[in-house]
Amino acid sequence: MKKIILTGDRPTGRLHVGHYAGSLKERVLLQNTGNYDEIYIMIADAQALTDNAEHPERVRQNIKEVALDYLACGIDPEKATIFIQSMVPELTELTFYYMNLVTVSRVQRNPTVKSEIKQRNFEASIPVGFFCYPISQAADITAFRATAVPVGEDQLPMLEQCKEIVHKFNSVYGETLTEPEIVLPSNSACLRLPGIDGKAKMSKSLGNCIYLSDEPEVIQEKIMSMFTDPTHLKVSDPGHVEGNPVFTYLDAFCKPEYFAEFLPEYQNLDELKEHYQRGGLGDMKVKRFLNHVMQTELAPIRERRQMWEQRLPEVYDILKAGSMSARETAAKTLADVRHAMQIDYFESKNLEM
Repeated sequence: MKKIILTGDRPTGRLHVGHYAGSLKERVLLQNTGNYDEIYIMIADAQALTDNAEHPERVRQNIKEVALDYLACGIDPEKATIFIQSMVPELTELTFYYMNLVTVSRVQRNPTVKSEIKQRNFEASIPVGFFCYPISQAADITAFRATAVPVGEDQLPMLEQCKEIVHKFNSVYGETLTEPEIVLPSNSACLRLPGIDGKAKMSKSLGNCIYLSDEPEVIQEKIMSMFTDPTHLKVSDPGHVEGNPVFTYLDAFCKPEYFAEFLPEYQNLDELKEHYQRGGLGDMKVKRFLNHVMQTELAPIRERRQMWEQRLPEVYDILKAGSMSARETAAKTLADVRHAMQIDYFESKNLEM
């Protein structure tokens, strides 16, 4: 069996370091291993429209932003197929068929759906398209027969629901769909990076993000204003590293060599944490170190993005070619699905008695 990756992001704005730590960095690593036969990376504009239907211009503009962020992070169009979801209409048809295999109550129990509904204050006014997001995602994954889906921890419930749909379809219509496996970041600190305000999730809508394309002075300003340990009032006070976003970011991004370069009085992150926990280490010193770390990590990404911004016609060509290629693949899966369901009436003469 081929080893295939499918992953993607909703184009609701520029991508931030939470996206990078939670999924993008892992995608680039997997892409460069050479262990996968096919890699598909989707800009999920159709899903973004489910809660932006009245403002399609926002989604349209953000397609370019997300594509630039992908290329800036190191996604290689020679190794991966980058495509736009709505340019593959076969995904919509697959979603429609899968809807018949899932109950309303099952979708309502999906923790990710519940969380997103609460975050957007939809309450009873949930757009049907948004509510069906897990089913749409299952269509995206199965259309490309993905065996691996690199995502953040918050997407685990979506993958579980996708597996349920695969099992249901295969049990009703015969072995047709491929069951995917989730690929989480190897660094546990990257599973869900908190916002700079200390909230559990970094989110564009909450305004608590550090964007991959932020300028150096903006990154510094955001880091120096980060939430830390509210009980660490004086330098001499013992501090907590658990639940402290500054240390979570260091867990996610710090490399051993950064200490020799930026904070030589410490050998490693464990020493820095131990000093903070016993007292005598101020938040500002730790934040200044984190700023050096983040600036070093994000500088090459920002520079590559600026380079691609000067080559926008080439970016559009990459998206167009990727979308055409993705559609060919999805069409083959759709044909298999229709055949399994015996609704390929004119190909298989299923109307004949």
